[in-house]
Amino acid sequence: MPRDDSGKAVSELERRLGHSFADRSLLTVALTHASALDPSDSVAGSYQRLEFLGDRVLGLAVATMMHRHFPKADEGELARRFNHMVKRETCAEIAVELKLGDAMRIGQSEAQTGGRKKVALLADICEAVIAAIYLDAGFDAAEAFVKRLWEPRMLSWSGPLRDAKTTLQEWAQSKGLPTPRYDVVKREGPDHAPSFVVGVTVQGLAQGQGKGGSKRTAEQSAAETVLRREGVWNE
Repeated sequence: MPRDDSGKAVSELERRLGHSFADRSLLTVALTHASALDPSDSVAGSYQRLEFLGDRVLGLAVATMMHRHFPKADEGELARRFNHMVKRETCAEIAVELKLGDAMRIGQSEAQTGGRKKVALLADICEAVIAAIYLDAGFDAAEAFVKRLWEPRMLSWSGPLRDAKTTLQEWAQSKGLPTPRYDVVKREGPDHAPSFVVGVTVQGLAQGQGKGGSKRTAEQSAAETVLRREGVWNE
């Protein structure tokens, strides 16, 4: 449970989540990092199994919302929107909004290395909480949680509707060029908040670079740089 184990602290967290647990032990497990467990404890006492389940519940809830809100979108557009909504950066952003980092149960060593602010860990804990709600009250409750926090982001998102890396590869192939090559140019920042600069090389063109909190994000940004520079993307 949160560092303050009082009923008041738990109730406040439940208020932020918009869900009161019938079985609060599910929430405890969802917030527990393996580093907080005793050596004799089972890994089932940490968030990891719940994160696996929560990822699938989140995917179904988001896909259902998109199917309802974008009746004219083709599969490619839906996939692009979906990938943005379920990526770890979005989940971590929501975890920060809910203050899940403060509520995490983590060991001292993990806390000292910035565990409460690590994007990957925040995203995993967020998905574990979704699973906890699902197991506690069923899919409708989990879907309501996802709808409240993800739907506004889904409706306001105005990014490109096609995947930049895929688009660049298809464009290169249409020109008879080899598959674009991606290389990490620079990595900066602490482990809990890294920053990557990635360069993409397309034969015959100047390298395009992009920056992001993960290699995948930086690769997408680099591909987008080339697509815009070459006039393939104008939006």
